[in-house]
Amino acid sequence: MTEPRVEKDFVTDCLSILRKETQGRAVHRRRFMGALALLGAAPVALRFTPAHAASDELVIVNWGGDAVPAFEEIWAAPFTGSQNGVEAVVDGAGPSSGKIKAMVESGAVVWDVCDRNLPASLDLGRQGLLAPVDWSVVDPGKLRELHRTDWGVGSYLYSFALTWDRNKLPSRPETWADFWNVKDFPGRRTLRNNVEGMLEAALLADGVAPEDIYPIDLERAFAKIREIKDDTIFWTSGSQSQELFRNGEVALGNLWHTRALLLRKETEGRIAFHFNQGILFAGAWLVPKGNPAGGSAWDFIASTQDPESQVALFEWLGNGPINPAASTMVPEELQVDDPGSPENYARQVAADAVWYADNYADALNRYTDLIAS
Repeated sequence: MTEPRVEKDFVTDCLSILRKETQGRAVHRRRFMGALALLGAAPVALRFTPAHAASDELVIVNWGGDAVPAFEEIWAAPFTGSQNGVEAVVDGAGPSSGKIKAMVESGAVVWDVCDRNLPASLDLGRQGLLAPVDWSVVDPGKLRELHRTDWGVGSYLYSFALTWDRNKLPSRPETWADFWNVKDFPGRRTLRNNVEGMLEAALLADGVAPEDIYPIDLERAFAKIREIKDDTIFWTSGSQSQELFRNGEVALGNLWHTRALLLRKETEGRIAFHFNQGILFAGAWLVPKGNPAGGSAWDFIASTQDPESQVALFEWLGNGPINPAASTMVPEELQVDDPGSPENYARQVAADAVWYADNYADALNRYTDLIAS
């Protein structure tokens, strides 16, 4: 699976990691070697093997920002306190597929648990780059079947949700058909410059039943997107999707629900969203093959299946609990914002990880050409 929207400049990103890790202080050898490995610069003689890796440290890698302190407090610190001499640390470097592949193929793996998604687990797992899940440690019963693969363990839920500006529209848009209806719901729209959640919305707008969305009919989805292309700004980042609403440039959008939550709060309800026909995705834990901490990675992942900790993450970041048992623990006033609540879950289309693993690269290339033309 290619990642042109995530890894715009892989080498530049690696260099920034290296600068950050070495500026003004001593560096843990494991992290320093990992940065060199990502650049393809690690001398063979210095590359880590499990015997040389730091066995007293478990490195969890996410995408930075507020997710770093959240993961540290909710998952890393409790895990560290429950272990004998194993310290869990959170790195916000961003565990893209390219970085994971570079580490494993160079023999210089320095990450233990990666915050990714289920399609990536299939793509990387099929290439032999991931450790298969140890289901004797991780409990499959705490996940819906579609939220686990041979190499991935569902970690949280997030949605692409219909979002709108109350001040710009005469009424509330209920469906993606309303989103596409520029006559009755006037104003510019915003869609992501990536296919995830956009193709499904287009097909729903075109009358495809939720149960028939997959396999995605690309020609039909692209034709539908062309209908509103001239009325659409294609956002490239979550922050940009927020800014388009803040500045009043758009009236409707297909946004990550976490960004829509922030917009609703900061605008005191002027920007609203709902989960009707939302497109529901699952984050997933992945373990690179040859990870230095070995089986401790599965112990950590098992600890994150605790429903109370998943509710805590939801309250902090808005990421929905993936363990169905957590739904009853979400405070009543917050259940409306939980993408995984029984009511909201039933209103959405659950993304098909297998379809994305098989078709993402081709679909993205064609979509990119469409919106650029």
